[in-house]
Amino acid sequence: MARPIFHRLAQRELAEAATYFERQRPGLGAAFIAEVERCVAAILEFPEAGVVVLGAVRRRLVRRFPYAVLCSIKSDHIRVLAIMNRRRRPMYWVGRE
Repeated sequence: MARPIFHRLAQRELAEAATYFERQRPGLGAAFIAEVERCVAAILEFPEAGVVVLGAVRRRLVRRFPYAVLCSIKSDHIRVLAIMNRRRRPMYWVGRE
């Protein structure tokens, strides 16, 4: 399957979270990005392994961090809708396509 397509807000969430973690401890932002990339790679390998949260949207947890990757599986690609902080509003991403 081709590389995932990130919603522009998901891309921003990834960057903001990485910046936050990097400020907490040097190197932690890079570790966060690496874990998100690992999670996305697992989604590409096993797209239907995530928990269905709403309609066709699935959730996969990011290891080591309180975040999840929310995505929709299409026939020819995977669309990452959100890089969600699991300790905040859980359904804020509804409506993203």
